[in-house]
Amino acid sequence: MADETETPETDGADAQAEQPAAAPPEPVVPQTPKERRVARRAAKRPAPRGPVSAEERDAERRARREQTAKLRRAYRARVKTKAAERRAAAPAPEPAQAPEHGPGRPKVRQGVVVSDKADKTLVVRVDVTRRHRRYGKTLRSSSTLHVHDERNDANQGDTVRVVECRPMSRTKRWRLLEVLERAK
Repeated sequence: MADETETPETDGADAQAEQPAAAPPEPVVPQTPKERRVARRAAKRPAPRGPVSAEERDAERRARREQTAKLRRAYRARVKTKAAERRAAAPAPEPAQAPEHGPGRPKVRQGVVVSDKADKTLVVRVDVTRRHRRYGKTLRSSSTLHVHDERNDANQGDTVRVVECRPMSRTKRWRLLEVLERAK
């Protein structure tokens, strides 16, 4: 009777024979680039979850914001230390001359004084001659600049060189560098 309750032991070959045969591998169907892209995005997408309460959404949002704030603080600290190291390595600027212009090189223009009637201000006409890219025609244009002249040095008709500077008034953003040629 004990023999009837026990399960008979089978060989490994018999066990494999009892299992259904594995299906042959499916042929690979070529996918379009769009189908591949959709499949990749679907694989990256998180698994759908059930309904989420407002409190749970708020808690997730707060956790996400805390994480980004932590990363941002770390990044800013790294940038700050690098800037401090760079300032320490660079030579100190001369205290007497404050920088007149921001980063980069200030623009320098040459023109003719049109008016010197205002005190410490000149109106300078800058003529520009250039060739048209496609048609090759010579194009002439001019613009007027309001220039700061601290010593009232230049007069009408003088050829002057001016340099870009900080805004000194609503229209003045240039400073007199030198008088190249006096009017006759």
